[in-house]
Amino acid sequence: MHLHRRAKIQLAIFCVIALVALGFMSLQFMRLPAQLFGVGRYTVTVDLPEAAGLYASSNVTYRGVEVGRVQSVNLSDTGVSAVLSLKSGIDIPSDLKAEVHSQSAIGEQYILLLPRNATSPPLKNGDVISAANTTVPPNINTILAQVVNGLKAVPKDNLKTVIDESYTAVGGLGPELSRIVDGSTNLSIDARQNLDPLISLIDKSQPVLDSQSNTSDSIQTWASNLATVTKELQTHDQDVAGLLDNGGPAFGQARDLIERLQPTLPIVLANLVSVGQVALTYQPDIEQLLVLLPQVTAEAGGTFVANKDTKQDYRGEYLSFNLNLNVPPPCTTGFLPAEQRRVPTQVDWPQRAPGDLYCRTPQDSAFNVRGAKNIPCETRPGKRAPTVKLCESDEQYVPLNDGYNWKGDPNATWTGQDIPQLPPGSPPDAAPAAPGPAPPPIAAAQYDPATGTYIGPDGQRYRQSDLARTAPTDKTWQSMLLPPGS
Repeated sequence: MHLHRRAKIQLAIFCVIALVALGFMSLQFMRLPAQLFGVGRYTVTVDLPEAAGLYASSNVTYRGVEVGRVQSVNLSDTGVSAVLSLKSGIDIPSDLKAEVHSQSAIGEQYILLLPRNATSPPLKNGDVISAANTTVPPNINTILAQVVNGLKAVPKDNLKTVIDESYTAVGGLGPELSRIVDGSTNLSIDARQNLDPLISLIDKSQPVLDSQSNTSDSIQTWASNLATVTKELQTHDQDVAGLLDNGGPAFGQARDLIERLQPTLPIVLANLVSVGQVALTYQPDIEQLLVLLPQVTAEAGGTFVANKDTKQDYRGEYLSFNLNLNVPPPCTTGFLPAEQRRVPTQVDWPQRAPGDLYCRTPQDSAFNVRGAKNIPCETRPGKRAPTVKLCESDEQYVPLNDGYNWKGDPNATWTGQDIPQLPPGSPPDAAPAAPGPAPPPIAAAQYDPATGTYIGPDGQRYRQSDLARTAPTDKTWQSMLLPPGS
């Protein structure tokens, strides 16, 4: 048969295309070089306790990517040996775990390679993954048999009831259940990413659990009180509903009131912050005052009992006052010297002297026992000081004298302490001038013009009648209270 030249050319082109397609199919799909000669492949043996449905040509994956196939599955002395044909060029850490999984419910097992240390050397040809580093899934037949046995243990009527109630409970909740499953999956992924903190939390949770166990009585009491509150809310359900219904308009009216009070209300509230801070600092004192208030009120009411049902009942309250004049004498220590004191008849208002003026005698002396020197420090229990700054500082109260300094400077400025006292940490206003000549000492003593007697520095009583005008002979307590010449 003689072929035309055009037919010969077409046959030649067809043969070339067929050879190219056959070669491409052999290399790309059939992978004959790799199957026959192992080109671009290396083998690794996996020791398994059992085949678990694994078969030749099963997939082998690493991080979810196919990296090879199972070349053969053979029996061994300890179980089953699966030979894996893996692709070259993909570095798989040798410190790993091989797990057999099912692709679907009907089987299609594959091997999943899970690395445990990414810095370990990669697998190489001839490596063996020991049985200690492998896992196989449970037998599906055993699981199904256990499920069947479990269902057989449940009476059919009860099982039907469970299925019906389950349908009633979750019927139509597909989207919600899907969100729960998705949330659980995300929670599991986040837990996996924070595995170390979770493990640390679990390891260190014993003290917290012990504290809960130790406070079980308190927790039970709290739960009982909570049950009481919820029961009261249930009992007064209508009242609560009325409060919720009427609460909106009431809050609206309150908002309108607050808007009308602007800008005065913010200033008042800002000032109340300072008042609240003071009240918080003096909380024990306020609490003690509230505790004593009922008793003081009762005692004050008792002053009306003496004249009850008597002719003097119209007089009301019965009180008795005792006048103790100059017992003890007035305290002048710690105030301005006598030459700097103002005459009481002056009516101008000069600048107040810098510093603190108060009775600076010892705290346990008889002078001014309720004065500033004996004010308890709120933030320093057991300490008493005349100022807050002295309370907060580490300095201690230092008296000037004992209050009986009858001669010399009654303020005892010779001790080197300024009058008045500056707060702790305050710098002096100016450098002190050069000291001048010391003033002559001033002698002072209490003199009784009626008897002409006084106490000397030696503690003895002396009499000198010419130090004052002649006292009247009829001395009474009324004339002693009246000014001279009245």
